[in-house]
Amino acid sequence: MYEKDPVKIFVVEDDPAYSKFLKYVLGLNPDFDVEYFTSGKECIQNLHKNPTIITLDYSLPDMPGEKVLHEIIQVLPEAQVIIVSAQEKISTAVDLMKAGAYYYIPKDTDAKDRLLYTIKNAREKVSQLKEIVHLRKEISEKYDFEKSIIGSSTSIKKIFDLMEKAVKTNISISITGETGTGKELIAKAIHYSSKRKNKAFVAVNIAAIPRDLIESELFGHEKGAFTGAITRRIGKFEEADGGTIFLDEIGEMDPNLQAKLLRVLQEREVVRIGGNQVVKLDVRIIAATHRDLSLEVKENRFREDLYYRLLGLPIHLPPLRERGNDVIIIAKHFLDHFSKENQLSKFKITQEAQEKLLQYHFPGNVRELKSVIELSAVMAEGQEVRPQDITFTSSKGIDSLLNQEMKMEEYMYRIIRHYLNRYDNDVLEVARRLDIGKSSIYRYLKEMEAAGI
Repeated sequence: MYEKDPVKIFVVEDDPAYSKFLKYVLGLNPDFDVEYFTSGKECIQNLHKNPTIITLDYSLPDMPGEKVLHEIIQVLPEAQVIIVSAQEKISTAVDLMKAGAYYYIPKDTDAKDRLLYTIKNAREKVSQLKEIVHLRKEISEKYDFEKSIIGSSTSIKKIFDLMEKAVKTNISISITGETGTGKELIAKAIHYSSKRKNKAFVAVNIAAIPRDLIESELFGHEKGAFTGAITRRIGKFEEADGGTIFLDEIGEMDPNLQAKLLRVLQEREVVRIGGNQVVKLDVRIIAATHRDLSLEVKENRFREDLYYRLLGLPIHLPPLRERGNDVIIIAKHFLDHFSKENQLSKFKITQEAQEKLLQYHFPGNVRELKSVIELSAVMAEGQEVRPQDITFTSSKGIDSLLNQEMKMEEYMYRIIRHYLNRYDNDVLEVARRLDIGKSSIYRYLKEMEAAGI
């Protein structure tokens, strides 16, 4: 997208012969828009022209190269500065690159090839940086409070108030609510509205990672730390440095790992598995769960000290059935989005269809509403959604199950399938709610599916 744009290059060089050489080399590429200066002061006075790349002679008559570099970085931190110098001291090159120079090229017989190659790489880096800025802007707009979180109920307005408070500080956030209420959406909206929006948002679903891998996933490991660790790998906390880490389903974390997480949160540092190096962290913590963690603490399934460390600013998301007319507002939003995405004419929801939506309890919350609305648009005749177009799949299953004559194994299979659909295929959660082992769940699924049920 950005790579094909002409690249603005400043050449700062007081040696007439070398300046002539650079004009020849850079003139070979018609995409280069080059301006030449013989002093550092001239270059600084023209920085308002926003050059993408600057080749800078280290030894200028009016000011030292380090000072020119410093001034450029202050005014145009995104510009890539390539130092071109007759000096070949490695220590000088290292110091300049530490100070912010992109690269250091000595004036020798290989300078032409090195310069063209370095400019090519610098240009690609600038293009990537522009693309990242563009994407971050799009994401920030996508997760703007008013655009991403739909509704006008009293309960959702309270959520907005809490989110406004959350973005002003780095306080930890704990988000609770039933499955499908939009906990990750709230976390992203807080991150992309905060001062950390230009850094990473890293989401980790604790329930989805096997217990023997989660420590490595969160904190990283060194090469050879365990069988299969063939390279060093940084963990999710390091990935999120400077930004936000979202720990989804934190209530599923193994008690042994809870102690290690507590230490990381207290010390704001990690040590990779198999390593000794302490890595300092600057990361915001947002944790989410559909469980009542205070109850988990009372029943000794969750550490009390970790609970209070994570609690921070608590945000509870109400289930959709408690949000009144928000159901209709959100349904219309999903319907408009579906129409636009599929290049269809705009749909309407009849009054009778709206009443049907309002009477349903939506156990799957907003996520279920989205599926219901998209299916209703597909089933509708014309551009009007009527009651007969709306199907609530989760209202079947348990409610009508006893009206069917089946074997006990098949009843169990249907019940397990219902709970898996309701809880996003979270086997641990379904096993807990039905008070059966995970192996039993897998056995029922395997046997029944093999029988074609």
